[in-house]
Amino acid sequence: MNLSVTYRGGTKFHIQSGAHVVVTDQVVEDGGTNAGMSPVELFAGSLASCVAYYVARYCERHQLPCDGFVVDIDYEMAERPHRVGTFGLRIRLPMSLNPSERERLLRVAEGCTVHQTLLNPPDIRIRLSAVGTQTGSSV
Repeated sequence: MNLSVTYRGGTKFHIQSGAHVVVTDQVVEDGGTNAGMSPVELFAGSLASCVAYYVARYCERHQLPCDGFVVDIDYEMAERPHRVGTFGLRIRLPMSLNPSERERLLRVAEGCTVHQTLLNPPDIRIRLSAVGTQTGSSV
């Protein structure tokens, strides 16, 4: 799997995956035009939408109503190194669950791919290459 991020001037980038394009930018206070979510907002949104996907699938499998449910996420930054230090997620369902259903649903939510990736960080390799090449040759 792969996607490409292309510089579009200023602090704006286009992320392309197949036929889909997402715009990232920075807020005006950080030199951007606020044309899209910041990369950190997109990162938080990826976690929240992954949890939402797993919750929706669980609800569908167990015939639980889930139309209009919401996953809210907040995050706090940390330093040394500069990063997201804390995520807080809240799943708002259109029905009440008994304690055992709540426990099962939370286990399913915590099993989402993005959450598990954060708990078990992947190997990240960054290399440089000339524009137009696909290999990792030096620039």
